[in-house]
Amino acid sequence: MEPRKLIASGRDGDIFELGPELVLRRTRAGRSLEAEAHVMQYVHQHGYPVPVVHELRAGGTEIVMDRIDGPIMMDAMLKRLWALPTAAATLADLHDRLHAIAAPDWMRQLRDGGNQIVHLDLHPLNVILNPKRGPVVIDWANASRGDGLFDVAATYVLLTCPRVPGPAWLRAAAWPIRTAFVRSFARRYRGRELDARIADAADFKALDDAMQPDEIAAMQRLASRMRKRAEKRMIRSRENRERA
Repeated sequence: MEPRKLIASGRDGDIFELGPELVLRRTRAGRSLEAEAHVMQYVHQHGYPVPVVHELRAGGTEIVMDRIDGPIMMDAMLKRLWALPTAAATLADLHDRLHAIAAPDWMRQLRDGGNQIVHLDLHPLNVILNPKRGPVVIDWANASRGDGLFDVAATYVLLTCPRVPGPAWLRAAAWPIRTAFVRSFARRYRGRELDARIADAADFKALDDAMQPDEIAAMQRLASRMRKRAEKRMIRSRENRERA
């Protein structure tokens, strides 16, 4: 079966219609999708909501998988701003469910030495809200074996630092919405450990070739701010213990 019309494009690949229930994801530069497909199959076997992978083709540069219809979480949020806390809780739930799955030894290992599956791009643009299946997570290109709190921190960075597409007035209007959402999302994990992980994740994401200079600068400022906050929390905690 050959692909039909283009239905979506990402940073390094395209998704084509492949019949009524399937899609084909194809990389433009010939990057192998084999590792990504294996991770998706693995988490699916553990009950995690991802598109079912049916076939690897063209030497691993194409994946045939389920077609997941529905709005992305970001679009749904912007249409129902009063439901931002619910969306933030859903995103946190997706993190917690993923991090409860022990990562297999064959996955790429992050330097933090963690043993959980981390997505590293688990944010509202990579969650499709399907009417029947609920939230489904896509774009597993960066999935690795690492620390779950680092994954949460990476999402915090991606919700905070990258530029909102569009004119300056749109970015200004979106800022309070963005801030409210990220605070609601992070509330479940807040504390000195999260602050330290956010600093590390900001350094990590600043190395991404896709980031623009102003986005990298924002990540560097965030890393500095979070390290100072983590240090203040540590000092305050030590002082409290000494008083006790």
